[in-house]
Amino acid sequence: MGMNKNTIFGWASFVLFLIGSAVILLGVLKYIDYAIGFSVVGIGFFAISWAFNALKGRV
Repeated sequence: MGMNKNTIFGWASFVLFLIGSAVILLGVLKYIDYAIGFSVVGIGFFAISWAFNALKGRV
């Protein structure tokens, strides 16, 4: 299975999106007292995921 740089950026973007979603859901469902902090971190993961997705085909 040959993975080029676009495939790697795509998988990294997907994994970061999943981690961001998991962090936000943890904050909302389990640690309600710290939901704002968890949400900020999750949005940060979304931003990095978006940047990796934007880099596909450009690097």
